[in-house]
Amino acid sequence: MTQDDMKKAAAQAALEYVGSGGVIGVGTGSTANYFIDALATIKGRIDGAVASSNATAERLKKYGIPVVDLNATGSLKLYVDGADEATRHLHLIKGGGGALTREKIIAAASETFVCVADETKLADVLGKFPLPIEVIPMARSYVAREIVKLGGEPVLRQGFTTDNGNVILDVYNLNILNPVELERTLNQIAGAVTNGLFAHRPADVLILGTKTGVQTLK
Repeated sequence: MTQDDMKKAAAQAALEYVGSGGVIGVGTGSTANYFIDALATIKGRIDGAVASSNATAERLKKYGIPVVDLNATGSLKLYVDGADEATRHLHLIKGGGGALTREKIIAAASETFVCVADETKLADVLGKFPLPIEVIPMARSYVAREIVKLGGEPVLRQGFTTDNGNVILDVYNLNILNPVELERTLNQIAGAVTNGLFAHRPADVLILGTKTGVQTLK
């Protein structure tokens, strides 16, 4: 079973969380794309989707799934997205695709957050995957200096601008033993829009595609 097969299996398994009617939130990235492909087969069941990025919005529209503004929906019943790293506590690192701010907003506005991933994303401790932080451009070097004080090594993601017009610092060599506390600390840095730790609002369900089938952690 390839990594893509495992991603597809996890994405397919997330369909059982899609109720009838209403609007759902949809994330960004390769596994989220597999979920959109699967969602297209039952698109008549939902009224539309809130997209976490322009790329996701385009893919949804391609399948004829209406894209809805979050401001027009109220709270969402369901949000489905991938992760770059996940623990058994359902704490995540997200933002490898650069959509972390919108992803975090949709997760916060959703009653149930289902994370879909393949088994390679499961970690005992977060931090092997560099932690993305979205930063207002004028604050880039200030935020980087503050991150160095916390023991991280920030690297500017070259040639990348978020859908919000900001830049991303990818932070290496953080051993994230207390993700809730670190998420809070990073959010206090002036000029940091948000960071890729999803710990204060973790996933409710983690669906892992593995070589031996799909595992669900709650």
